[in-house]
Amino acid sequence: MHDFRYVGNQLFCEGVSVDSLARKFGTPLYVYSQHTLEDHFKKLDTALASLDHHICFAMKANSNLSVMRVLANCGSGFDVVSAGELQRVIAAGGDPKKCVFAGVAKSEAEIEFALRKGIYSFNCESEPEIVRINKVAARLKKIAPIAVRVNPNVAAKTHAKITTGTYENKFGIAFEEVEAIYARANKLKNIQLRGVQMHIGSQITETTPFELSVKKVLPLVQQLKAKYALEFFSIGGGLGIVYEPALASGATSWWNSPAAKGIMTPATYAAKLLPLLQPLGLKILMEPGRFIVGNAGALVTKVEYVKRTGKKNFVIVDAAMNDLIRPAFYDAYHEIVPLKKKGGAPISSDVVGGVCESGDYFCKDRPLAKLGEGDTLALLSAGAYGFVMASTYNTRPLAAEVLVSGKNAGVVRERQKVVEIWKGEKVAAWLK
Repeated sequence: MHDFRYVGNQLFCEGVSVDSLARKFGTPLYVYSQHTLEDHFKKLDTALASLDHHICFAMKANSNLSVMRVLANCGSGFDVVSAGELQRVIAAGGDPKKCVFAGVAKSEAEIEFALRKGIYSFNCESEPEIVRINKVAARLKKIAPIAVRVNPNVAAKTHAKITTGTYENKFGIAFEEVEAIYARANKLKNIQLRGVQMHIGSQITETTPFELSVKKVLPLVQQLKAKYALEFFSIGGGLGIVYEPALASGATSWWNSPAAKGIMTPATYAAKLLPLLQPLGLKILMEPGRFIVGNAGALVTKVEYVKRTGKKNFVIVDAAMNDLIRPAFYDAYHEIVPLKKKGGAPISSDVVGGVCESGDYFCKDRPLAKLGEGDTLALLSAGAYGFVMASTYNTRPLAAEVLVSGKNAGVVRERQKVVEIWKGEKVAAWLK
């Protein structure tokens, strides 16, 4: 479930009116629900309780320090993909020893930093990377724990830009090559073979792709465990969320809403995978991101103008693709609702931003309530891959972020000042 809902005619996040946040902190504004973050983490954690398991939040989905602190307080580790993300873990109070380091392009400096901080494991994406990690570890006189990321060549039935588990993707090592790579890696003096990892993609809303990939990789994991005394098997992340509709229309949970019928839940996910994983006798790692934070956030924006042409009703808002790029990048759907309910017949509308790109839109030809200048809207399910993918394109400052807990709300990232955008730039000396 999540904690965005109408109370009367007003949209609330937990116990706080979202309109009051917009008036107090301005727009565009990201708003996050602490209770939703905790609830989603705990639901997944509980579903896996019969396993020796550990959840490493994929912080590429949302790396705000307060969001991460909430999850660290729940016991979460973190899945990082850069040294910068690992530094964020430390700044947020997370434990590097509960972190796994993924990504296809780890530099020597990043590997050294992660080794010095004592991360749990590198998830290795290629054999040259393993060789590099061994070299850096030897120089530091350390033993580097690794897991090879197995590419099972299983299609996840998700968007082409977020599938990762086929041989057409840049991620991981082909299933057929993995056993030989473990044998060669085992000969490297500064490498510890700690586990095996896989991840097939993102926004997967049915259990079948997970079940197929685990079944395919499991015999290989069993062989590697027997040979190298492995500690863990990471089954990755990728659990999807409900985007349409994000509000449950009176249901106590969006998982129980009519639109969510057949959508995978932590319970149905666990029911399929636990029987496969329990006999393995390894710690099971998971790296979910969107599932925990996606429905926990909303982007709040104000209508600047309504522009009517012969064919279109354009609702022009103060947020834009630089604030939330998912619709422009993926044609992603985000439910758009007014902060104050409106009556009347819906009007087919395009909600667009002010960036000078035709692709700068949040929806096209969507039936929405009649809107006017000054009205405020929420783009729901924006907690994952929202702010983290934001930019200052068109010299537009980054939005502020607010965390809500019950009736409390506070800024957890200040709105960027325009002059901060070019801080660090300077005019070349010969141009003065």
